[in-house]
Amino acid sequence: MSNELMWLTLTVILTGVLWTPYILDRIAVRGLMGAMANPSPGDAPQSPWAQRLQRAHWNAVENLVVFATLVLTLQIMQHSTRSTVIACAVYFWARLAHAVLYTLGIPVLRTLAFTVGFLAQIALVLAVFGKL
Repeated sequence: MSNELMWLTLTVILTGVLWTPYILDRIAVRGLMGAMANPSPGDAPQSPWAQRLQRAHWNAVENLVVFATLVLTLQIMQHSTRSTVIACAVYFWARLAHAVLYTLGIPVLRTLAFTVGFLAQIALVLAVFGKL
């Protein structure tokens, strides 16, 4: 497995488990049966941190589509450099930081973490086009 694929795999795992804490909060707030029921307007709202984590999770899923496509494109091209590995590692750590900072409700740092991840994606785009 290439280093880029390893970072992609770690990012997929991270994205795949981000839902767990906010679902546990949903169970705590609404009870097990309430958490398993169909959503309704009368549902008790989840804790603010859980609502933020859910939004961070949605954002992670949206961005995973772009990141995964770029990494897989580089794999098909058999293009791997120190820069592409660093960009993938930076992307993973930026997404982890984004989820934590968003959950904690720290807006400016959350945005900076998102921006770092976006710049890592730009680096991968440049690599796809032979500019990195």
